[in-house]
Amino acid sequence: MKILIIENEIYLAQSITTKLSQFGFVCEIVSSIDEALKFESMDIILLSSNIPGQNFYPVIEKFKSSIIIMMIPYINDDTVTNPLKSGTSDYIVKPFMMDELIRKIDHYIEFYQLQKEITFYRDYFCNSLLMPAYTINTKVSFPLIIKSVSQKAIDMCVVNYAIHKKFTINFISLYKDATHYKGILKNAPKTQLTYVVGFETLPKEEKEECVKALKNIPVMLSCLGGDVSGFKNIFEINIKEIAYGFQDDVISVDEYIKTMILKFEDRYPDTELSKRLGMSRKSLWEKRKKYGITKKK
Repeated sequence: MKILIIENEIYLAQSITTKLSQFGFVCEIVSSIDEALKFESMDIILLSSNIPGQNFYPVIEKFKSSIIIMMIPYINDDTVTNPLKSGTSDYIVKPFMMDELIRKIDHYIEFYQLQKEITFYRDYFCNSLLMPAYTINTKVSFPLIIKSVSQKAIDMCVVNYAIHKKFTINFISLYKDATHYKGILKNAPKTQLTYVVGFETLPKEEKEECVKALKNIPVMLSCLGGDVSGFKNIFEINIKEIAYGFQDDVISVDEYIKTMILKFEDRYPDTELSKRLGMSRKSLWEKRKKYGITKKK
């Protein structure tokens, strides 16, 4: 990575360069703001605040997408508060230990990389799930149970709603922690949309307790099967909508089997259903257990 050191104390600038070069950084040294502005791009800027008679804010403006660390003689509004408001990343007080400077540089390199990764995954995630066909157009009361045979269809509804309402999403999976759902959901934040998958894995009594405990808290509960007829706030996505929304998708064998069990369990007894799926009744039972699908009585 390239580092631009803007410092009129040449001995200090050379000492910093020598140390950073040992860590694989490529350093450039300038002693004035005008020289610094001649560079087009730099990954990191080490900017001295006490270059006599020179305004360093043009550097902050030009390199605002870079990591900028102020090197300052003391802390006040001019050396810390105002530069931070203008876009610098951090500051370090002279004289400083090189280990402290390297620690700050490493921290911000990791931080900026994580920011880029988060932006990528967020944009990719939203792009793959953001479809106008999967919008909840009715007035929502919480907690809301969203029922479907497709997890992806439910995901789309939740993401569309969260983006429309400008909610951040707090994700909880009951597939991983169904036995401790009370503790997980007890502290569901009221300023975020909590998205819970695996609601169908809970016994009916626990479903009722869960819904009661989450009254008026922004929570959406994903339900891939089971009886939820006794609950009020239910948004159901029917099979025709799913078929239309996924007509160009290739689903996995597991998703296909799960969809078929949920779709036809009311129509065929297990003997006939297992036969049509090309498996034994024992295999069908094992699939139910794997997907958390409780057999309707």
